[in-house]
Amino acid sequence: MSTKNLYDAEAREKIKSIVEDSKTGMLVTKIGDKPLNAVPMYTKQVDDHGALWFLSRSDSEHNRNIEDDREVQLLYCNNADKEYISIFGEAFIETNKEVLDELYSKIDDAWFEQGKDDPALTAIKVNPSEAYYWDNKSNKYITLFKIGMAALSGERKDIGEKGKLNV
Repeated sequence: MSTKNLYDAEAREKIKSIVEDSKTGMLVTKIGDKPLNAVPMYTKQVDDHGALWFLSRSDSEHNRNIEDDREVQLLYCNNADKEYISIFGEAFIETNKEVLDELYSKIDDAWFEQGKDDPALTAIKVNPSEAYYWDNKSNKYITLFKIGMAALSGERKDIGEKGKLNV
């Protein structure tokens, strides 16, 4: 696996690409605590600045945790395409009605009884500062073929990329 570190616009584009393929990630709050406090979150949007957006309830444990400590880790896994990313950043709770309206969709009614007007509706914005990714860049059959060829020939095969993303 080759290493390719990316910066700024390229890093933001890589984050967006992997996250949009995965959609659901684990949000880890209170990073220093054991065991980890992790909750699955559906990504509503990755904006042009690389910020990741989620909807959340104001009374949730992860909202309370973010109010205490803004440092968070996001973990995404797309097994079908063999793409993985770990994102470290700073989270903010957003209550701006325009932002909530933009992110909200009918499916969110499952979590918010009063829809867009639910008083518990908030958004979480995560500004990534650093990330690390693994991307096989090929479908699983090609990757398995390359691994098999490497085993038979004894030669190393490049099965993808990994690297640090500095946003």
